[in-house]
Amino acid sequence: MKLTAYIEGIGLLGAGLTDWPTAQSVLTGQQAYQPSRTVLPAPTLLPPAERRRSSAIVKLTLATGLEAVAAAGLDAATLPCVFSASGGDGENCHAICAMLASDDRAISPTRFHNSVHNAAAGYWGIATGAMTNASVLCAFDASFGAGLLETLTQVVVDDARTLLLACDTQYPEPLHSARPITDNFGIALVLAPQRSARSLAQISVTLTADPAQPLDDAALESLRLGIPAARGLPLLRAIALRQDGRVVLDYLDTQRLAVAVTLC
Repeated sequence: MKLTAYIEGIGLLGAGLTDWPTAQSVLTGQQAYQPSRTVLPAPTLLPPAERRRSSAIVKLTLATGLEAVAAAGLDAATLPCVFSASGGDGENCHAICAMLASDDRAISPTRFHNSVHNAAAGYWGIATGAMTNASVLCAFDASFGAGLLETLTQVVVDDARTLLLACDTQYPEPLHSARPITDNFGIALVLAPQRSARSLAQISVTLTADPAQPLDDAALESLRLGIPAARGLPLLRAIALRQDGRVVLDYLDTQRLAVAVTLC
């Protein structure tokens, strides 16, 4: 099995990486990586009521997705989307568990509708006006790889551009001890079936038993290992370096993703 597509836009937000241009300088070694807490921008495209209710996963999805779409010069409302997260809204999950463990078990409707795994997809549709297909999946630590495979499959089968939004958010304690995601982090990729003037690189993905490729910088490697969505950083590093090559990304325990990168 080999799936091939072209990357036309990239969005990124995470600890010490405020956007894709900043990340390029860090991933190529031109700028030292300085870890810092992720700052999530306000979701200004949402109406006031939804903006107040939006959680970290919604803000992260909008920030990364809109950056990728803008870089590709596209209209977000026209793109089918694949949303991939290893656990969804950690803060909301914690709040609901705390209410269920209390004497007052009345869960607010806002908490309830934000608790579903496709909440970020719903807010994305409200913010962008998109009425295109939205796939939402979860594969625990394999979520970035699963999201990439699903997006590539849709691009190849439907012969249409598709947006991948892979995002993870933290859990508060005591859930954090059981699921220690280190910070909020997201990667968004616009993938296209044919090369265009906006194409950054062609990627061809196959399954492999080879070990995943680590990052040379110890702090960046800690970020990659600490957040499932950050498993895509070696791919972004290859694109930032502007060099053809092959990277291996984490996926399942016995299978990884081999990605052949050809710069455009």
